[in-house]
Amino acid sequence: MSEPITPEDVQRAQAVFEPLTQSLRELIDVTIRSRVDESEVRRAHALIQQAGEILGSRLDPVPFGVRTATDGRTLPWGNVAIGMRNAIAPPLRVDRDEAGQRAVADLVLGAAYEGPPGLVHGGVCALILDHLLGATAHRPDRPAFTGTLTLRYVAPTPLGRLRVEAWVEREDGGKTFAEGNLLDSQGRVTVHATGIFIRPVAKT
Repeated sequence: MSEPITPEDVQRAQAVFEPLTQSLRELIDVTIRSRVDESEVRRAHALIQQAGEILGSRLDPVPFGVRTATDGRTLPWGNVAIGMRNAIAPPLRVDRDEAGQRAVADLVLGAAYEGPPGLVHGGVCALILDHLLGATAHRPDRPAFTGTLTLRYVAPTPLGRLRVEAWVEREDGGKTFAEGNLLDSQGRVTVHATGIFIRPVAKT
């Protein structure tokens, strides 16, 4: 695992990589929807290859995953749901209440997340709800892992602006029983989820 980085380095990295990652998200979207001619596609391809060579000239020797900061923060920059340096991540900006019992996130899903025409892929819905329900179960220095996740697809989820919300139903020792909904831009529930999230017992 890479060495912890200072808060100042975290701030500098965010200033540089957040715009890059957002540009990559936009690139994915326009790649799917572009109608330019073949010569323009080839020109864009060459430029993308050049960018890949520049960024790939120095790489972490292991998958990027999670970094840590010297102030104790965990930095899930490679996370598929919230990763600041992962262009696949929507990303989710998760807000929690003070007690950590509820979590909510607003997001916009475009062409990269399409399943049926004009609709979000069901697996993407599952990813988003898994992350939000799990967020209600996390405790400082005690991450929770998905034990079970059950989904009920109530209605098709349209691409565009969405909201996801989750809450704790009850806790039993190291288990958190959580529920949540994915809602469309009109506030209608499209997917309902229930799950059990487990915090492993620390080894002594």
